[in-house]
Amino acid sequence: MLVTYKFQEGSESLSSHTGLGLAGELLERTELKDRLSNVELLGCKDPVIAHSDMVFSMIGLQCIGKPDYDAIEPFRKTPFFIQSLGIDRCPSSSALRQRLDLVGDAFDGIIKEESARLIRNTAPDIKGVSVSTSDGVMIPLDVDVSPFDNSKTNKEGVSRTYKGHDGFAPIFAYLGRDGYLVNLELREGKQHCQNGTVGFLSESIKYSKSITDEVILVRLDSGNDSLDNIGVCVDEDVEWIIKRNIRREKKADWLKIAKEVGQKSNPRKGKTVWRGEIYRNVAGFEKPLRIVFEVTERSIDKKGQFLIVPDIEVDTYWTSLKVGPGEGIWLYHEHGESEQFHSELKSDMDLERLPSGNFKTNALVLLLGMLSYNILRLCGQESLRDDNGNEEDNPSYRGKAGRRRIRTVIQDLIYIASHLTTTGRQWFLSFGKHCAWTKVWRSIYQRFKEPIPGGSPRMIPIRV
Repeated sequence: MLVTYKFQEGSESLSSHTGLGLAGELLERTELKDRLSNVELLGCKDPVIAHSDMVFSMIGLQCIGKPDYDAIEPFRKTPFFIQSLGIDRCPSSSALRQRLDLVGDAFDGIIKEESARLIRNTAPDIKGVSVSTSDGVMIPLDVDVSPFDNSKTNKEGVSRTYKGHDGFAPIFAYLGRDGYLVNLELREGKQHCQNGTVGFLSESIKYSKSITDEVILVRLDSGNDSLDNIGVCVDEDVEWIIKRNIRREKKADWLKIAKEVGQKSNPRKGKTVWRGEIYRNVAGFEKPLRIVFEVTERSIDKKGQFLIVPDIEVDTYWTSLKVGPGEGIWLYHEHGESEQFHSELKSDMDLERLPSGNFKTNALVLLLGMLSYNILRLCGQESLRDDNGNEEDNPSYRGKAGRRRIRTVIQDLIYIASHLTTTGRQWFLSFGKHCAWTKVWRSIYQRFKEPIPGGSPRMIPIRV
């Protein structure tokens, strides 16, 4: 029987975004508040609302998937939003817009360094996000460009991307298989992916080294096939695997090389695959560079159609690894997982269509999105730990997983309702009787409140 509901307005203080309490505790593990307060902005030397309040407000909006200035208005009189993020005064949408326009790139270095500090302090097991190879255990650093569709807008920097739409073409650097975001850079849509990548790659490696002492494996696709990138990897003493762009090299020549030195296999009738390696002397490098290749010749296509002229497919990779050709190619294919991380930023956090018409402001919003993304990623990975109460306390409808998608984190841990009460100078959050995530949420919150083991981590100063 359908129940008919009647309505009444209560006086209780309720929150539908209790997960912002987790974000606030993670922000407390950084030195953002103090460092941002010490920055003097031209035209804002004595701000009524602190820089940190502005930044934390935008991070809070991004953590709930609403990175828009006007989305701040409903939270201006919401006690929990202000308390959970440690904000003294919540800005209006116009104040938030104006302040971020003034910032420009003044906060960039601080945000990147504190984001790296947060990952090193809090990530459950940074070694657990490594890849095991016959050449040893390594932490992958995946660098890639992902166009943002901002069609039908007049925003500064919007131009035609290689995807065929108008927008931006930001570049991202993800560390580990969990996809912690260590660096990003907003770029105009028409900018070639290699333009500016040498400096970006060097900066990303240094931030990664400030997070982990493990061996780093840089992975780049063929758009970044440049000897300059290999030079950076050599100078920074990291491993690398970069897909080559064969450009004017003839496929027939590679087929000849494959038949001479490659290892042959026949996956099916009409398809022959050769895998192998060669070394080439390249100007500027003391030792010959290793190239791993996979050459495929098809005389029959996958539908059984015989081909008059055999189809030749060539994939080649620069690499410093000593692993076998098959393992090296597999390690590169794992690089494709970073496409999922792009998707989480663009769709789950709704960061694809950036809110400002000013390029530098959009770059700042995206940079804050990096910190918000890492906050949500850390919350999700903490929820997977085995010590979140008893096994029966964990929600049964969430199966075993190696990584929580950002959308899942927002739905399960951020959009969790609670009743906010105060008594005896203490504040209490009361969860519903049937809330499946209560014990997991409380366990994560208590861990985030614990002192940082060993104090602040070693941070490598970055100079670009």
